[in-house]
Amino acid sequence: MGSDEAFLTTPSDSGVLDDQSAGPMLARLVLGARLRGLREELAIAREAAGYVIRASRSKISRMEAGRHGFKLRDVADLLTLYGVTDEAERATLLALAEEANSPAWWQHFNDVVPPWTQAYLGAEQAASLIRSFEVQRVPPLLQTPDYARASIRLAHAGSCGEELDRRVMLRMTRQRILRRRPAAQLWAVIDEAALRRPVGGIRTMRAQLRHLIEICRLPQVTVQVMPFLAGGHAAEAGPVTILRLPGGRLPDMVYLEQRVTALYPDKPNEIECYWDVMNRLVVEAESPDETPTILHRILQET
Repeated sequence: MGSDEAFLTTPSDSGVLDDQSAGPMLARLVLGARLRGLREELAIAREAAGYVIRASRSKISRMEAGRHGFKLRDVADLLTLYGVTDEAERATLLALAEEANSPAWWQHFNDVVPPWTQAYLGAEQAASLIRSFEVQRVPPLLQTPDYARASIRLAHAGSCGEELDRRVMLRMTRQRILRRRPAAQLWAVIDEAALRRPVGGIRTMRAQLRHLIEICRLPQVTVQVMPFLAGGHAAEAGPVTILRLPGGRLPDMVYLEQRVTALYPDKPNEIECYWDVMNRLVVEAESPDETPTILHRILQET
């Protein structure tokens, strides 16, 4: 298999996550990327690939992006279409398809995980680097339980107490990536508005600010503040999250969460555009070295 051999071993050999944490997401992404590469090498249109497995062009697109499960028969038919006859490679890819269909780590919270966020939750736990910009809220990975509860209650006003508890637990579970070995690297830029908006009341907000001051001390966490005085900035369209996955062979994932859906721009030029936005933000924001001082000042004024 040549250079593809290292590519195909990413899920089990990366050393970044155990199976429970990674779930099927890495397998989906690796298999999807490999199928896309095979198709593009032969210049086969998505419509033609979809016809072979009795599916639409959009399903092929979702499969290649790792946002759809895989039927073994479909993978086998695609491999035949793409001329993959080597039995070892076929066996490896079919094994990835089986792994891709295993239960995800968030299945326990399935009742509070909408379909449009499932791919992100899987990739987030597999990420080696997370870059984010937030405008209205402290990033979920940096929230305290009380702040998270208040924020979730605003977004899900009709939720009962038990459902709120589960949503909070889901958010707290996501934060384990900052404490695992090795930890994911998180680099967040937070608009000053999010730090001055007392979500959950003054007491909750003060506790949240103190938490941010403490967590900024972790070597795997970098936080920058985008001050009001900076004026306009590169991400005025709203929050952005970019995930970098382990292994160096998978494309970065761009995630744009909206009220009742999310967008996953995945074309190379789109991903590059959002990286440009993120890189401009870190230049426009205050230095990370200034973050504790800024947070202390806001805490005193809250």
